[in-house]
Amino acid sequence: MNKNKPANFVIVDTGCANLASVKFAVERLGFAITISDDINTIKNADKVILPGVGSARHAMENIQAKGLVATLQQLKQPVLGFCLGMQLMARSSVEGAKTDEVVQCLALIPTDICPLDAKDLRMPHMGWNTLTQVSDHPVFAGINAEDYFYFVHSFAAPVSEYTVARCQYGSEFSAAIAKDNFIGCQFHPERSSSLGSKIIKNFLEM
Repeated sequence: MNKNKPANFVIVDTGCANLASVKFAVERLGFAITISDDINTIKNADKVILPGVGSARHAMENIQAKGLVATLQQLKQPVLGFCLGMQLMARSSVEGAKTDEVVQCLALIPTDICPLDAKDLRMPHMGWNTLTQVSDHPVFAGINAEDYFYFVHSFAAPVSEYTVARCQYGSEFSAAIAKDNFIGCQFHPERSSSLGSKIIKNFLEM
């Protein structure tokens, strides 16, 4: 990134809630960021954040209605997904799907979102939990296994070759996945105190 040019950061307006809290978390770190669903604004961003709460079906319907699917699939700059935003990076999700169907997601990372196998634990998985493993990825610089992050979800990506952080809740699942310029966190960095802020800062300074 040209150090003499002001950084251009964008939060994709997926039509979901929590956009303001993500924007505030970024601004609290001293960075300016725009919320937008404008195709050119997103294409020209230096970094893109894909947030989301709610169901995969509803979010994908919003993204399709806004004509953003191809734009998001073609991004070459770093893109960070938060919670549902991470799940939308997968090929598919069963969340909100009609009987015997799956929700087709953005297919940015070759994995599929399934119900979290929490065994006998209460669902959704909500609250603070530790990472059980963290890979060497720039977004996780200074982050270690046993660090706590804030989760709210009932669906998850299985552990795969694209897993860059793991968490355990009844069974092990992907706390973060990554491929090429795309990385997604199942937890909410914007709600995960100083360590979540560190992940956002790492991403924006990559």
